Parts: sequence; structure tokens; C-alpha cells
Amino acid sequence: MEVDFSNIKTIGFDADDTLWVNETYFRDTEEKFAELLDGYETKNKIDQELFKMEMANLETYGYGIKGFMLSMIESALDLSNNEISQETIGEILNLGKKMISHPVELLDGVEEVLSQLVGKYRLIVLTKGDLLDQERKLEKSGLSQYFHHVEVLSDKKESNYQNLLEHLDIDVNEFLMIGNSLKSDVLPILNIGAKAVHVPFHTTWVHEMVSEDEMVNNHLKLNSLKDILKYLDN
Repeated sequence: MEVDFSNIKTIGFDADDTLWVNETYFRDTEEKFAELLDGYETKNKIDQELFKMEMANLETYGYGIKGFMLSMIESALDLSNNEISQETIGEILNLGKKMISHPVELLDGVEEVLSQLVGKYRLIVLTKGDLLDQERKLEKSGLSQYFHHVEVLSDKKESNYQNLLEHLDIDVNEFLMIGNSLKSDVLPILNIGAKAVHVPFHTTWVHEMVSEDEMVNNHLKLNSLKDILKYLDN
């Protein structure tokens, strides 16, 4: 599709699965969690119940690894009829701690893109998740130097974006959002009148998927973050 980014002054980047790998570690941990509970239920049932628990807990715990850990523990208690051993609960906690301490793995081309855009655009990070964990990942990533502002949002709905852009004095017509989630990084941005670029990650959390009815085609979809350089004035 033809795009015109000539008026863009500020570019927002999602973090997880846009700047660095994230969802892969959740899927790997879910596999290990199912193995711990295979004496109580089938893997399919365990996966389904864990997802239901995560959805039920989102309003209370929010997004991120800590909420995921708590949901795993609650699911283990439910699936085992409260018979799960203290040892297994300890193993579940260790799964979460390993996720938190995991090295940050940058996606291909991220630093190349940021190094070419910094100074020419106002670059900001707009991500969901646990504040402490996201700050830790950004520090580990070595990317902090490229960003003018970092914001960890409780959610990514139209109102969240509108309030932040207003707070940062960013004109919606001069803002571009880049992310891997149609639900969080593209649709709400288009709905407030800004521009968005979708760079899919090979794994998407079910909660971030959108239905056919919600699909839109008035945004740019790229195979790699590096491809954005073809569309921006450098």
C-alpha cells in the first residue's frame, strides 16, 4: 500500500516482540508448566485453564510475568483440587524467576533501525507489562540511549494512547506507532487518527489476536522492522 510518513515527528515502539523476544519464553514456560501438572490433566486442558485464569486475573494483576506466575499457581491449585505439593509450587515460582532473569534477545535489525532514526525523530517506547520488569529489560537491552521517553501502560486502548499523546504534547497527526500486535499497537492507533505499522512476530498470544471482522488494511505491514527505513525520510 502507498504510505505517506512525511509529517511524522514522533515514532512509538512497542517493546515485547517488537524490540526483543518475549512471547517465546511464555510459550516455553507453559510447556514446562503442563509437564509439572501432567498427573492431573491433559496438556490441552491445562493450557485452556491457565489461559482462562490469566484472563480472569488481568484486571487484578495486569500484564507481565508476575501476574503470569500467580495465574500458574492458582491454576495448579484448581487443577489439582488443592493437592499440589509445596515443591511443585516452588518449581512454578522458579519458572517465573527464570523468565524474569532471562537475557534480553534483540530482534533482527532493531539497533540498526534505532541508530538511523534517533535524532531525526522523537523516539519513545510504549509497552504493556510490569513496570519493574520492563525497565529491567530496557536496561539489559542497551537501547535506552535511543529513546526520549519510556511509558509502561496498564493497557493499550484508545484512551491510553490519547491521554499519553496529550501528556507528551504529541500531535496525533505527527505520530507513528510500530508494533507486533494488531489489537494493541495498530487498531487503537488508527482509531484515534494516527498512523501505525504492523511488524508481526512468529508467535502471538491468543489474547492479542483479532477476529476477521476486526481486521483492517489501512496500515502498513512489514516482514521486518528494518523495512521501515524504506518508508521514512532518512
